[in-house]
Amino acid sequence: MEDGFSSYSSLYDTSSLLQFCNDDSASAASSMEVTDRVASLEQRVQLQEDEIQLLKSALADVVRRLNVSEEQQAMGSRRGPTKARPMIATLPLRPTVNNGTILPKKGSGTLPSPSGPGSRKDTSTAASKSTVRRANSNEHMGTLTRKDSGDSKGNRTRAGSTGSNSSGKRSDSKQRDPVFNAGMKRVTHCKEEGYVKMYLKGRPVTMHMPKEQVDSYCLEARADLPGNKLKLDWVYGYRGRDCRSNLYLLPTGETVYFIASVVVLFNVDEQLQRHYTGHTDDIKCLAVHPDKITIATGQVAGTSSDGKLAPHVRVWDSVSLNTLHVLGAGFFDRALVCLAFSKSNGGNTLCVVDDSNDHVLSVWEWQREDRLAEVKCSNESVFAADFHPTDSNIVVTCGKSHLYFWHLEKGMLVKKQGLFEKQEKPKFVLCVTFAENGDAITGDSSGNILVWGKGTNRISHVIQAAHEGSIFALCMLRNGTLVSGGKDRRLISWDGSYRQIQTVEVPELFGPIRTIAEGRGETVLIGTTKHFVLQGSLDGDFMPITQGHTDELWGLAVHPWKPQFVTCGYDRQVCLWDSSSHQLIWTKSMEDAAQSAGFHPSGAVVAIGTQNGRWLVLDSESKDLVTVHTDGNEQLSAMHYGPDGNFLGIGSHDNYIYIYAVAENGRKYSRVGKCSGHSSFITHLDWSVDSQYLVSNSGDYEILYWIPSVCKQVVSVESTRDIEWATHTCTLGFQVFGLWPDGSDGTDVNAACRSGDKSLLVTGDDFGKVHLFSYPCSQFRAPSHVYGGHSSHVTNVTFLHGDGCLVSTGGKDMSVMQWRIV
Repeated sequence: MEDGFSSYSSLYDTSSLLQFCNDDSASAASSMEVTDRVASLEQRVQLQEDEIQLLKSALADVVRRLNVSEEQQAMGSRRGPTKARPMIATLPLRPTVNNGTILPKKGSGTLPSPSGPGSRKDTSTAASKSTVRRANSNEHMGTLTRKDSGDSKGNRTRAGSTGSNSSGKRSDSKQRDPVFNAGMKRVTHCKEEGYVKMYLKGRPVTMHMPKEQVDSYCLEARADLPGNKLKLDWVYGYRGRDCRSNLYLLPTGETVYFIASVVVLFNVDEQLQRHYTGHTDDIKCLAVHPDKITIATGQVAGTSSDGKLAPHVRVWDSVSLNTLHVLGAGFFDRALVCLAFSKSNGGNTLCVVDDSNDHVLSVWEWQREDRLAEVKCSNESVFAADFHPTDSNIVVTCGKSHLYFWHLEKGMLVKKQGLFEKQEKPKFVLCVTFAENGDAITGDSSGNILVWGKGTNRISHVIQAAHEGSIFALCMLRNGTLVSGGKDRRLISWDGSYRQIQTVEVPELFGPIRTIAEGRGETVLIGTTKHFVLQGSLDGDFMPITQGHTDELWGLAVHPWKPQFVTCGYDRQVCLWDSSSHQLIWTKSMEDAAQSAGFHPSGAVVAIGTQNGRWLVLDSESKDLVTVHTDGNEQLSAMHYGPDGNFLGIGSHDNYIYIYAVAENGRKYSRVGKCSGHSSFITHLDWSVDSQYLVSNSGDYEILYWIPSVCKQVVSVESTRDIEWATHTCTLGFQVFGLWPDGSDGTDVNAACRSGDKSLLVTGDDFGKVHLFSYPCSQFRAPSHVYGGHSSHVTNVTFLHGDGCLVSTGGKDMSVMQWRIV
């Protein structure tokens, strides 16, 4: 064994690295010295990444072989390379715990834990993702120490641990082992010992296969696409908080609105949805052509796994859902904020305002995809733009501190500024519409409605203090009635002489009014800032037809035997949905932002994990609170009951897994203990079919196994490789490693779920995509069907009971999407 180690060491000049790693004074050095040492090590990693990775892997292989030898000779005298151990113990790999016992403290130049003092919280890695790929720090390359312990942990010598310490590196004697390289990821196969090793961000992850596959497994074999596909069945939610004029009724009886990158066409009477899915990122604006069939929608710039996505306008047919034209790819900047079709010339022109610093206003002959004119509109925010109803050469824009009347003349847009004169100039002009006689009507942040004479830039009439606070929406009905709504939640109707007819107040639950649209007959549609779409009349009595979450969404759990699922997020709302009727069954407000959820196998209760260590249990029928507990003070990323319902496992960002004994059908809880051994935050948990074992993944790509009833780690490979798992939500493991894309940084895939019949695997990634794989997914670069719809990172995915549908949740897009398996 010593000779073997020497042969590894002779391949590299390790003296400088060993000098750093064995420097016992590091633990007593000042914080500045430690920082300098960390910077020095990071430079070495950058300059000699491949060599250091090989050395770490070689040393890890020595550790693994030592442990196998020690297990085999447990009753005999212990033999080990005494010279190698001190060096292995101080290499910057990971601190460890041996069966829960802290080994003696050793000085080492270790990097701080992500959850340690003085560094950013782990929540920034998982909970604050955006669609933009994050620049990952080098924290995963160094040692991760637990901040809660007073003593630094010594090194755990694990037999068969599936973390990076146990990875076996391909040596000269194993050149026949296949190796696949893909950007930052490499996969190797060791047939003799029955494992596959994958590298994520330079960290080796070893995954042992079941015994029955050791002889037959071939890494080069190609996996098949699944025979099933997904079809978007239902979208829950509406984007109302930061968008305007995005709600209309079509002659087909469908209400059209958007959320994430999907335009929803919802027939309320028939309870049917259709979806336009041509966009690749957040939709921010929508306009309906005078023919009431053609629709234009504009999206933001974004990032996909293939690179940047340009903002653009898509013009499409609402009957066939076919895209007719794509405008402005490469011309617009950042995002599109306003869209409007002309009215008087058959809707041949389209005006667009983007979200660049100059908020460029452009006019397009959309059928020829020809830009007629463009001009810098304002360096302040622009909230609305619309064509004059009788003159297609006049465009009105409004926003922060401005109201402009633009005249299209000989390919130029000429500006006339609205003159407020004696009227106090508002800070924001928020909305604009037109009267039958051609007058422009605006609503502003002072609560005033101003009427601007046709063809002029002067005020002809004022409704002072029409609302208390900002007026967000104005809508001119077919009968000449003007309807206004705003921050005060009041819906006020005005006659042709601008006299008030009646006032209705929308309940506080629904939030301020963001947009108003005319419905069938006497009905009106209202979109609110709390993401409700309401239907009702000017007499009152509004009913929600669509609703959703109002902040980032992470928690998702499926009822074990009903067509129901729970969602929860940072808006402090827990929602129970019926996947058959697509209706909200109940919603429960919480004190804390929610992160995770899990149903008891009986379905009687659901556990909710929060961002601050508190977790609570709710009755799934009455939504009553059953119990509240607190474990640690960091976010709880995983809440999973064992299949027999007798245990609850809670994965925390403080690196521990808390185990509770459960009684009385999920109504009584007593803490068993906590599983200690991970060196980074817990990301996923799964239970064995018999509820005797638990497997966990962590932020530094560890896979550890546990006996939860005694909170002990299982280190024997032979004891764990053939365990049958009740679920598969872990993103690391032999049966699922094929889900990782080329060049992945280890955080790109947020969630995974295996179907109940064990034939399909679904994942959600950072690029807004839902992937459907065949299961098992144990071939490198496994193919998948890929589906868009979300515009933010997909935070969670799960199959519904019966495997007929699955549900995905978007993070910052706040949407819930239900997919039918076909």
